[in-house]
Amino acid sequence: MDVTRRQFFKMCAGGVGGSSAVALGFAPADALAEVRPFKLARSTETRNTCPYCSVSCGLIMHSLGDRAKNAESSIFHIEGDPDHPVNRGTLCPKGAGLVDFIHSPSRLKYPEYRAPGSREWKRISWDEAFTRVARLMKDDRDKNFVATNDAGATVNRWLTTGFLAASASSNESGYITHKTIRSTGLLAFDNQARV
Repeated sequence: MDVTRRQFFKMCAGGVGGSSAVALGFAPADALAEVRPFKLARSTETRNTCPYCSVSCGLIMHSLGDRAKNAESSIFHIEGDPDHPVNRGTLCPKGAGLVDFIHSPSRLKYPEYRAPGSREWKRISWDEAFTRVARLMKDDRDKNFVATNDAGATVNRWLTTGFLAASASSNESGYITHKTIRSTGLLAFDNQARV
Protein backbone atom coordinates (compact mmCIF):
# COMPACT_ATOMS: atom_id res chain seq x y z
CA MET A 1 0.00 0.00 0.00
CA ASP A 2 1.48 3.31 -1.09
CA VAL A 3 0.70 6.19 1.22
CA THR A 4 1.62 9.73 0.37
CA ARG A 5 2.78 12.19 2.95
CA ARG A 6 -0.51 14.07 2.79
CA GLN A 7 -2.52 10.84 3.29
CA PHE A 8 -0.30 9.90 6.26
CA PHE A 9 -1.00 13.25 7.98
CA LYS A 10 -4.75 12.85 7.33
CA MET A 11 -4.73 9.40 8.94
CA CYS A 12 -2.83 10.72 11.96
CA ALA A 13 -5.24 13.64 12.33
CA GLY A 14 -8.17 11.23 12.14
CA GLY A 15 -6.66 9.07 14.89
CA VAL A 16 -6.09 12.06 17.17
CA GLY A 17 -9.59 13.33 16.45
CA GLY A 18 -11.10 9.93 17.23
CA SER A 19 -9.29 9.65 20.55
CA SER A 20 -10.36 13.20 21.43
CA ALA A 21 -13.95 12.27 20.63
CA VAL A 22 -13.70 9.39 23.13
CA ALA A 23 -12.40 11.78 25.78
CA LEU A 24 -15.30 14.17 25.11
CA GLY A 25 -17.90 11.54 25.97
CA PHE A 26 -18.53 9.58 22.80
CA ALA A 27 -17.58 6.29 24.53
CA PRO A 28 -19.52 4.06 26.91
CA ALA A 29 -20.14 5.99 30.12
CA ASP A 30 -19.43 3.03 32.41
CA ALA A 31 -15.92 2.57 31.04
CA LEU A 32 -14.99 6.21 31.56
CA ALA A 33 -16.67 6.42 34.99
CA GLU A 34 -14.53 3.63 36.42
CA VAL A 35 -12.00 4.85 38.97
CA ARG A 36 -8.90 2.74 39.34
CA PRO A 37 -7.60 2.48 42.90
CA PHE A 38 -4.11 3.81 43.55
CA LYS A 39 -1.82 0.77 43.68
CA LEU A 40 0.08 1.97 46.76
CA ALA A 41 -3.02 2.94 48.77
CA ARG A 42 -3.11 -0.16 51.00
CA SER A 43 0.62 -0.84 51.05
CA THR A 44 3.01 -0.65 53.98
CA GLU A 45 6.04 1.59 53.48
CA THR A 46 9.43 0.45 54.72
CA ARG A 47 12.56 2.54 54.32
CA ASN A 48 15.82 0.78 53.55
CA THR A 49 19.17 1.16 51.78
CA CYS A 50 20.02 -0.22 48.34
CA PRO A 51 22.44 -3.20 48.68
CA TYR A 52 24.17 -2.93 45.32
CA CYS A 53 27.03 -0.44 45.56
CA SER A 54 28.73 1.96 47.91
CA VAL A 55 26.52 4.96 47.10
CA SER A 56 23.93 3.78 49.67
CA CYS A 57 20.80 5.18 48.03
CA GLY A 58 17.66 5.36 50.13
CA LEU A 59 14.68 3.19 49.18
CA ILE A 60 11.01 3.02 49.99
CA MET A 61 9.71 -0.54 49.72
CA HIS A 62 5.95 -1.08 49.44
CA SER A 63 4.53 -4.38 50.60
CA LEU A 64 1.09 -5.93 50.88
CA GLY A 65 -0.01 -8.10 53.76
CA ASP A 66 -2.08 -7.65 56.87
CA ARG A 67 1.04 -7.74 59.10
CA ALA A 68 -0.45 -10.51 61.22
CA LYS A 69 1.98 -12.55 63.26
CA ASN A 70 2.16 -15.55 60.93
CA ALA A 71 1.42 -13.74 57.64
CA GLU A 72 4.30 -12.94 55.34
CA SER A 73 4.04 -9.68 53.46
CA SER A 74 5.20 -9.40 49.88
CA ILE A 75 7.14 -6.48 48.40
CA PHE A 76 5.62 -5.41 45.10
CA HIS A 77 7.04 -1.92 44.46
CA ILE A 78 10.34 -0.16 45.21
CA GLU A 79 11.12 3.48 44.60
CA GLY A 80 13.78 5.99 45.59
CA ASP A 81 13.33 7.85 48.85
CA PRO A 82 12.84 11.56 48.06
CA ASP A 83 13.80 12.51 51.63
CA HIS A 84 17.12 10.64 51.51
CA PRO A 85 20.12 13.03 51.27
CA VAL A 86 22.16 10.75 48.99
CA ASN A 87 19.85 10.03 46.06
CA ARG A 88 16.88 12.36 46.71
CA GLY A 89 14.41 9.92 45.17
CA THR A 90 16.41 8.74 42.17
CA LEU A 91 17.65 5.20 41.53
CA CYS A 92 20.04 3.73 39.01
CA PRO A 93 18.83 0.87 36.77
CA LYS A 94 20.08 -1.75 39.25
CA GLY A 95 18.28 -0.09 42.15
CA ALA A 96 15.12 0.33 40.09
CA GLY A 97 15.15 -3.42 39.39
CA LEU A 98 15.40 -4.51 43.02
CA VAL A 99 11.95 -6.14 42.98
CA ASP A 100 13.32 -8.72 40.57
CA PHE A 101 16.33 -9.23 42.85
CA ILE A 102 14.09 -9.80 45.87
CA HIS A 103 11.79 -12.28 44.14
CA SER A 104 14.53 -14.13 42.21
CA PRO A 105 14.34 -17.91 42.69
CA SER A 106 18.17 -18.06 42.75
CA ARG A 107 18.53 -15.53 45.59
CA LEU A 108 20.56 -16.93 48.47
CA LYS A 109 18.71 -16.46 51.78
CA TYR A 110 20.65 -18.72 54.13
CA PRO A 111 24.34 -19.40 54.79
CA GLU A 112 25.83 -22.38 52.99
CA TYR A 113 29.04 -24.32 53.50
CA ARG A 114 31.09 -26.39 51.08
CA ALA A 115 33.53 -28.78 52.69
CA PRO A 116 37.06 -28.98 51.24
CA GLY A 117 37.05 -31.25 48.18
CA SER A 118 33.25 -31.39 48.02
CA ARG A 119 31.19 -30.26 45.04
CA GLU A 120 27.99 -29.62 46.95
CA TRP A 121 26.95 -26.75 49.16
CA LYS A 122 25.24 -27.64 52.43
CA ARG A 123 22.80 -25.28 54.14
CA ILE A 124 23.81 -24.41 57.71
CA SER A 125 22.25 -22.25 60.42
CA TRP A 126 23.32 -18.68 61.12
CA ASP A 127 24.75 -19.78 64.48
CA GLU A 128 26.90 -22.40 62.75
CA ALA A 129 28.10 -19.83 60.21
CA PHE A 130 29.02 -17.23 62.85
CA THR A 131 30.70 -19.86 65.02
CA ARG A 132 32.71 -21.17 62.06
CA VAL A 133 33.87 -17.69 60.99
CA ALA A 134 34.81 -16.78 64.57
CA ARG A 135 36.72 -20.04 65.04
CA LEU A 136 38.66 -19.64 61.77
CA MET A 137 39.53 -16.02 62.61
CA LYS A 138 40.68 -16.97 66.12
CA ASP A 139 42.83 -19.85 64.86
CA ASP A 140 44.42 -17.67 62.16
CA ARG A 141 45.10 -14.82 64.60
CA ASP A 142 46.66 -17.17 67.17
CA LYS A 143 48.89 -18.67 64.48
CA ASN A 144 49.97 -15.45 62.70
CA PHE A 145 49.83 -12.64 65.27
CA VAL A 146 53.01 -10.54 65.39
CA ALA A 147 53.54 -8.92 68.77
CA THR A 148 56.94 -7.34 68.11
CA ASN A 149 59.02 -6.57 65.03
CA ASP A 150 62.65 -7.55 64.40
CA ALA A 151 63.88 -4.53 66.35
CA GLY A 152 61.86 -5.56 69.42
CA ALA A 153 59.29 -2.74 69.14
CA THR A 154 55.70 -3.63 70.01
CA VAL A 155 53.58 -3.68 66.81
CA ASN A 156 50.63 -6.03 67.59
CA ARG A 157 49.87 -6.87 63.94
CA TRP A 158 47.74 -9.50 62.27
CA LEU A 159 48.65 -9.51 58.58
CA THR A 160 47.09 -12.71 57.19
CA THR A 161 43.42 -11.63 57.28
CA GLY A 162 41.59 -8.59 55.97
CA PHE A 163 38.21 -6.97 56.54
CA LEU A 164 35.93 -5.20 54.07
CA ALA A 165 33.21 -3.13 55.74
CA ALA A 166 29.86 -2.13 54.29
CA SER A 167 29.38 1.46 53.27
CA ALA A 168 25.66 1.61 53.98
CA SER A 169 26.34 2.02 57.69
CA SER A 170 26.02 5.15 59.74
CA ASN A 171 29.09 7.04 60.93
CA GLU A 172 28.60 5.66 64.43
CA SER A 173 28.47 2.00 63.40
CA GLY A 174 31.42 2.58 61.06
CA TYR A 175 33.41 4.01 63.96
CA ILE A 176 32.57 1.03 66.18
CA THR A 177 33.45 -1.41 63.38
CA HIS A 178 36.79 0.34 62.82
CA LYS A 179 37.67 0.27 66.52
CA THR A 180 36.68 -3.40 66.87
CA ILE A 181 38.65 -4.56 63.83
CA ARG A 182 41.74 -2.48 64.69
CA SER A 183 41.66 -3.84 68.26
CA THR A 184 42.30 -7.35 66.88
CA GLY A 185 45.49 -6.11 65.16
CA LEU A 186 44.17 -6.24 61.59
CA LEU A 187 45.91 -3.84 59.23
CA ALA A 188 44.09 -4.84 56.02
CA PHE A 189 40.88 -2.93 56.64
CA ASP A 190 38.89 -1.08 53.99
CA ASN A 191 35.40 0.19 53.34
CA GLN A 192 33.18 -0.66 50.37
CA ALA A 193 32.84 3.06 49.62
CA ARG A 194 36.41 3.04 48.33
CA VAL A 195 35.95 0.04 46.02
